[in-house]
Amino acid sequence: MKKDNSPDAKTSERSKHSRRRFLQVAGLGAAATVAAPQVSRAQTATWKFQSTWPNRDIFHEFCNDFAKRVNDMSGGRLKIDVLASGAVVPAFQLQDAVHAGILDGGHGVAAYWYGKNKAFALFGTGPSFGWNANSFLGWMNYGGGYDLYNELQQQILKLNIVGFLSGPMPAQPLGWFKSEVTSADAFKGLKYRTVGLAADLNRQLGAAVTILAGGEIVPALERGVIDGAEFNNPSSDLVLGFPDVSKNLMLQSYHQSGETFELIFNKAKYDGLPAELKAIIKYAAEAESADMSWKALDRYSKDLEAIKGRGVTVRKTPDSVLKAQLDAWNKVIEEFSKDPFFKKVIDSQKAWVQRTYAYERLNEPSRDMAYDHFFKTA
Repeated sequence: MKKDNSPDAKTSERSKHSRRRFLQVAGLGAAATVAAPQVSRAQTATWKFQSTWPNRDIFHEFCNDFAKRVNDMSGGRLKIDVLASGAVVPAFQLQDAVHAGILDGGHGVAAYWYGKNKAFALFGTGPSFGWNANSFLGWMNYGGGYDLYNELQQQILKLNIVGFLSGPMPAQPLGWFKSEVTSADAFKGLKYRTVGLAADLNRQLGAAVTILAGGEIVPALERGVIDGAEFNNPSSDLVLGFPDVSKNLMLQSYHQSGETFELIFNKAKYDGLPAELKAIIKYAAEAESADMSWKALDRYSKDLEAIKGRGVTVRKTPDSVLKAQLDAWNKVIEEFSKDPFFKKVIDSQKAWVQRTYAYERLNEPSRDMAYDHFFKTA
């Protein structure tokens, strides 16, 4: 058959070709849409996340700060719904509730779980080797700390939990007392509140230790159930009401000189998240770690001045007491290092501090010299 080369035929042929091309492109687009990974970006989840702190405590505020970072960065796909201590379970039952899935996660400190295994306290309030909490977080992230932490939680104790440590705390005060502490002898027979390995440390000094949650401390001091107590920092102490029941605050101590917060999640829930939401949780914990340290420096210094304004005498702990604490740490470490895992963690921490602080003390000029130069008055 002779091919029709008329203008109308050519126009008709071009139209057919255009329609075929359109259908091919459209088909490719549809195929691409079907073949694309079906990441469930439209799905949302709300997780119950309880803190171990009273609602007005700055620690609960830090918990909310972490949750806000997750909520903002996830664009609402994962919402952390923060509850105050006791909303679902008491503070010291948080870990069990997260493990069981009663709670999806929580905010506390690893020292609270040392009753299950003494080594837990090494990830919260370990010995004072000359490091601070920021150095401790360095060990967690770059010195093998997380490997040991995960071994303890998931292999030794078989906990259905994933955890992140965040928020370097300044050294905690020796505490609140009826009268000034002038020597280590003051601890002999003293009814004293603390937690974690600090309980064993103070027993070595002769104290009768009581372990209480934050909200229970001031009532116990007021009733005379205990003679002295530490909690953590000026902001928390002010809100909890310590200045109402004691007028003697002793700062500086080696009993808890480098603690951090612990953010824990039900492992089954966490493992079910897409990779980007897991990353958001991790990086939100790291971001909150930095912001918390800045906020704490501002608020703690202001609230210490407010405490002084309430008629409280603030004193530095005598060096003789600090030295006695270090001697007591030797005994605690020796006793609990009979457990192979405890010793493995201690050896790892010592190796980190021995190397890193040797660098820091050579590299950093004296802050005291610079401060005194500009601010010290005769």
